Amino acid sequence: MSAAGTGKVALVTGGARGIGRACARALAAAGHDIVLVDLLLPEMERTAGEIRESGRKVAIFEADVASFGRAQEVADAAKAEFGRIDFLLNNAGKAMPKGILEITEEEFDRTLAINLKSCFNYVRAVAPLMLEQGAGRIASMSSLNALSGGVTAAVSRFAYASAKAGILGMTRSLAKELGPAIHVNAICPGLIETELGNAVTRARGPEIAARDIALRRLGSPDDIAQLVVFLATSEPCFITGQTFTVDGFHYNC
Repeated sequence: MSAAGTGKVALVTGGARGIGRACARALAAAGHDIVLVDLLLPEMERTAGEIRESGRKVAIFEADVASFGRAQEVADAAKAEFGRIDFLLNNAGKAMPKGILEITEEEFDRTLAINLKSCFNYVRAVAPLMLEQGAGRIASMSSLNALSGGVTAAVSRFAYASAKAGILGMTRSLAKELGPAIHVNAICPGLIETELGNAVTRARGPEIAARDIALRRLGSPDDIAQLVVFLATSEPCFITGQTFTVDGFHYNC
């Protein structure tokens, strides 16, 4: 059955697979037309096909989210095709499991570019259109690592944690600067089972869930997608500048 359209448009970075794919599909089910941005063209085309089957329109853009210029090109093309952008989900990200004594300058810069600068790139490209419309919603995917520091007995993700923590500060600043027209929030997923889940999740997920997570399971991309749809569609909304932790209460992270 086709979803009833709302006339609204959602742009999702990192939308080819995993959490981004689940969020794009859920937003389409809620009636949004979708703009997908990713470097993984075959996977993005698969996700786009699923969205079209749901009855919604979709446009795909192969792009490195670290590119400021490409973000503006994507926003301009999306505006030309759909006329508006109502919701931006900054979902693209990449982990970097190296500590301070191992990581190179280039790896550190790239980690910040993909995880943090990408959010700047797409907010800068999309916010003027949202302000022109008089309304918009932005959500950015941070991480439980931003709250925990990203260092465990198994691995250090200090560069990733630093970038994801930057998203939390960016979110609060943007909520003040872009309000009241635009609501801006952040999401911190916990351990989520995806196609490319990290080695720790694959090997020790059941053990960690049984020992450290109150709900005794790992999360799924759909758990995150439910919150994303709420942030995109709830009316009226008195929520902005907030960080939502979706981790089943991981109390020993």
